[in-house]
Amino acid sequence: MDDLLREFLVESAEHLDTVDAELVRFEQDPNNQQILRNIFRLVHTIKGTCGFLGLPRLEALAHAAETLMGRFRDGYPVSGASVTLILATLDRLKAILADLEATGSEPAGADADLIGALEQMASEEAPAAAAPPPPPELPPIVERELKPGEVSLEDLERAFMEAPGPDDFPAAPAIEAPAPVLEAPAPTFESAPEPAAPVQAAERPAAAPSAPAAEGGESAVAAKVQTIRVNVDTIEHLMTMVSELVLTRNQLLEIARRHEDSGYKVPLQRLSHVTAELQEGVMKTRMQPIGNAWQKLPRVVRDLSAELGKGIDLVMSGAETELDRQVLDVIKDPLTHMVRNSADHGIEATNERLKAGKPARGTIRLSAYHEGGTITIEIADDGKGLDLAAIRKKAVERNLAPAADVERMTDAQVAKFIFHAGFSTAKAVTSVSGRGVGMDVVKTNIETIGGVVDIATELGRGTTFTIKIPLTLAIVSALIVKAGEQRYAVPQIAVLELVRVDPKGENKSTNSIERIHGAPVLRLRERLLPIVTLEGLMRGQATVEEGELVESGFVVVAQVGRQRFGVLVDEVFHTEEIVVKPMSSKLRHIPLFAGNTILGDGAVVLIVDPNGVAKLVGQSAQSGAATETEVEETEAGDAKATLLVFKGGAGGFKAVPLSLVTRLEEIDASKIEHLGGRPLIQYRGRLMPLVPADPGIVIRSEGNQALVVFSDGDRAMGLVVDEIVDIVEERLDIEISADRSDLIGSAVLRGRATDIINIAHFLPLAYDDWARGPRKTVVKAPSLLLVDDSAFFRDMLTPVLKAAGYGVTTAASADEAMGLLKGSAGIDLVVSDLDMPGRSGFDLVAAMRKSGGRLAEMPVIALTGTVAADAIEQARRLAISDLVAKFDRSGLLAALAEIGEAAEPAARAAA
Repeated sequence: MDDLLREFLVESAEHLDTVDAELVRFEQDPNNQQILRNIFRLVHTIKGTCGFLGLPRLEALAHAAETLMGRFRDGYPVSGASVTLILATLDRLKAILADLEATGSEPAGADADLIGALEQMASEEAPAAAAPPPPPELPPIVERELKPGEVSLEDLERAFMEAPGPDDFPAAPAIEAPAPVLEAPAPTFESAPEPAAPVQAAERPAAAPSAPAAEGGESAVAAKVQTIRVNVDTIEHLMTMVSELVLTRNQLLEIARRHEDSGYKVPLQRLSHVTAELQEGVMKTRMQPIGNAWQKLPRVVRDLSAELGKGIDLVMSGAETELDRQVLDVIKDPLTHMVRNSADHGIEATNERLKAGKPARGTIRLSAYHEGGTITIEIADDGKGLDLAAIRKKAVERNLAPAADVERMTDAQVAKFIFHAGFSTAKAVTSVSGRGVGMDVVKTNIETIGGVVDIATELGRGTTFTIKIPLTLAIVSALIVKAGEQRYAVPQIAVLELVRVDPKGENKSTNSIERIHGAPVLRLRERLLPIVTLEGLMRGQATVEEGELVESGFVVVAQVGRQRFGVLVDEVFHTEEIVVKPMSSKLRHIPLFAGNTILGDGAVVLIVDPNGVAKLVGQSAQSGAATETEVEETEAGDAKATLLVFKGGAGGFKAVPLSLVTRLEEIDASKIEHLGGRPLIQYRGRLMPLVPADPGIVIRSEGNQALVVFSDGDRAMGLVVDEIVDIVEERLDIEISADRSDLIGSAVLRGRATDIINIAHFLPLAYDDWARGPRKTVVKAPSLLLVDDSAFFRDMLTPVLKAAGYGVTTAASADEAMGLLKGSAGIDLVVSDLDMPGRSGFDLVAAMRKSGGRLAEMPVIALTGTVAADAIEQARRLAISDLVAKFDRSGLLAALAEIGEAAEPAARAAA
């Protein structure tokens, strides 16, 4: 094959891929002449080159497609059938080019079917435009005699026509100036009648500049961007040489650290800098935008939409995000498969979406962005979500796990069953999917390049697949550690933090290894972390034997997806950029290691594979009780809260949700001022009121005074306390205090009886009108929706409502609230602020009543700062159950209780 033909094959493949994607865009936007010109130019280029190279079969196909697209330029309407026909022609062209590349000659064959269909469609007449309706018959004009001083309409028209206009002034050169630029399309214009010529000359320059401007813009861009084709093998060899240079640089740096002679340290530093720049430059030659892997997806989604009879939109963002070509090649097929799965399994049929209150057309969102040293790719759909109950049942039927274990698993763990080979919950096998083949390959391919895939799903709302992959596979940053007598490299992409552990009992302030059911765990910030050792994993033990000493050293806290674990090592040295070398073929079956590398001192060390370690930890956890991934996820739904504990009044302990606190301050008491009998302090350029957290607290006049600062927008309040004690995370079990409005209730925190303060009691003491700010909708027994656009007020009311026995869901806007109400059948009641920016609480209730069904009858309690007569009347029209002042905690709970009492007879009747 000569160079000219090889160049033609490469360019034609690129042109066809571009036309593929542009045609799908053109179908959605048929009036975009820029897209049509681009498509036409590319197809014309392919046809012309085929004629030059003597490829008649390719030329005939391209010519027929070009003819039909020429009709589009002439105004022929674009239809789905015509676009499908051209796409089928492109597929045939790709198949012929593939055979041409394989054999070196154009394959024999006839394409009369496609050419005939293209010519027939091109010869069809465009549908005639609808005849304009006949002009309406006007009644006869009623004339009256002219009054003195009036003129007739005919006289006015004659005077207007006789008056000098802009054409009578010497401005003709402005019209004639563009004339030389125009090309006469046909001799017809030359023989046109004389009066018509000025009209044509005036009309055409007005429309013509858009096309030359666009073409000029394209040529300008093309002139700036200069490219050259380089063989991939050349780039790979250059990358290998740079990798060896990095290794040599590391060895020289290691030598420099051991010697005091500084004579060669300056040139060595320069060498290190140049090597880093060279490495970065070579890496850029391997980087490609991820959009190259997405190029075929619009066509895939279009074809699936037609095949499945669903309306599906594909939204892509972050296509310019770059990653290594080698990584890009690996993820192309997994991305395609996951998008196909979302279209087939995720997006519902149109009638099902309409019944669920969703838009008729489903949406698949594909996004990519940099996060740390990785690329994060998200494939999200707004479909029906994974049926976790069906997945649990299928997992038990296929003996993937015992039924008891499956029931104990979290939703995230159950969702990952879909990555098992042959796993499918589809009731029927289609040409798209349903055979249970593919998702296991997706996971394998992603893990092969050191990536992880995670699933987040919500029934009725959709599913999101999150893929995290490294930027490159060639050179990575790693943490060098020592376990036993061996050193290992741990990729920094998976390392969260390092924790020093010492033998238990030596120092109460240090971390220590504990054992639960014989398995070592580390209690890190009130969460249990399973611990493994590299030495144990080398012996095939995912857990640590009882007699094995694991009491001291360093714990490398790592995270893979949602799974977090600790690796106990003896020493931690430093971080280093390492060149990844593949494992020997005899050792590739060991899942614990991803490869090996050469350190600066010449030592060969193994690179730990975090995915392999996570898999071993997960397998051992299914029978043991020491995996905190499950514990964390199971406890995530419980009423756990982070609380700030302080002393206030007679040495008693009090607490407030930390999410409400803006800052903790310790101020000079001498700076406290009193105005109008109220204590204030100048805080960040403003006066901030001070309110004691307990009547027994005396504000100090000297020394330091502890404050807990709360703020919302530009307002702030300082809560005066005696002493800040601690921050704790506990599951709240509190009782509503009936006799004191400043307390929500009492709870046991860290073995101490603690009062949970009601911050809503203190805010009006600082500002009488502090009643602004949106809130979330709250749903009553068992679940209520709290709607408010102020996170401060949402956080303030949520613990009060939970303590009263309600399950609370929150929303920050009326639109978000409507989405939650339509997507969840478990919400029984709405508590909404009326004064929200954008759509108000009244707008939310009106939308609920118009939607019909259960939302039309759902009880609503409205929160407002002031109760006006017009607000009461509007609330009555919208059937709002009650209007409650924002700071009236007891009033809100009483209103909720009344609604609950009213609902009880109906519930008993239904039972």
